[in-house]
Amino acid sequence: MARSRRKVRDGEQEADGSRKAVIAAMGANLAIAVTKLVAAVFTGSSSMLAEGFHSIIDTANEGFLLIGLKRAKKPADEKHPFGYGSEVYFWSFLVAIIIFALGAGFSIFEGVEGLIAGESESINSPLVALGVLALSFCFEGYSWSVAFREFQDRRRGNGLLRDFRDMKDPSIFVVLFEDSAACLGILIAAAGVGLAWGTGIPAFDAIGSILIGVLLGVTAVLLAIEVKGLLIGEAAGPEMEERIRDRIADQPEIIGVNELRTLHLGPSDVLLTMSLDFRDDVVSQRIETIVTEIERRVRDAFPIVRRVFVEVQSQQGHQALAGGAGSSEATASA
Repeated sequence: MARSRRKVRDGEQEADGSRKAVIAAMGANLAIAVTKLVAAVFTGSSSMLAEGFHSIIDTANEGFLLIGLKRAKKPADEKHPFGYGSEVYFWSFLVAIIIFALGAGFSIFEGVEGLIAGESESINSPLVALGVLALSFCFEGYSWSVAFREFQDRRRGNGLLRDFRDMKDPSIFVVLFEDSAACLGILIAAAGVGLAWGTGIPAFDAIGSILIGVLLGVTAVLLAIEVKGLLIGEAAGPEMEERIRDRIADQPEIIGVNELRTLHLGPSDVLLTMSLDFRDDVVSQRIETIVTEIERRVRDAFPIVRRVFVEVQSQQGHQALAGGAGSSEATASA
């Protein structure tokens, strides 16, 4: 199974992989943006100009992702006792907004303006435009392959779509989204330029620009939906919780697990809380030892679990408080 073949990686390795994917995308987009804009001025193509502006925005977006990755590494302090891991989620959400507001908006505006103006002039040197687009596709394809390899290293073997939806590192799926949209945008631009050249109807080029804007708008909405879940808080997933429960079940002194919850504070930072019911004859010193052992075993299995809080509570007491607003203060913290 793919799950058994999946690499076991700690948070530091994943962070390095995320930076590598973002830097590769940033370098590719910067080179592509300059090339496309020069070609747009030389050819007068609306879809080429839209693609050039798209690449500029993508370059800036990768810069925002790098800022998020750097700020997420800041240590916890008095004002933010659980650290700054969620910074990367905020900056990723900002990327989605920028793609929608600037990328999609400019491309659609450029295309509509071209249609209204009638674009009586044909595209200059269409072969140059198509050549630039072909080169851009190669750069984008390389950037996409770097991000996809990183994604493959983190897959859980639950199917491509499910693994993608379960990914908690936005720096990877944002780059995949952006590069996938960029590759499709290049194909649309090439079709617009080719049709305008072949038919002598410049409106095809303007329509290509509009379609690129629609593509960017859809990409931005999908990104916003994905990042929103992470921003407001998502669980680590049933696989991790199931394996943690299995490790707890090995302790004969524990009668049952009343509750177990996980929360991603960042891509490589998980908060774990649990309520455990111990046998009545277990002394407090033994409970403390068991709690410490549970934390050690959980951290060994899942290095991204940075904080573990264990509540010692009877099953009856937990059920009595389950519908209440508060929770027991009798907590043993590992």
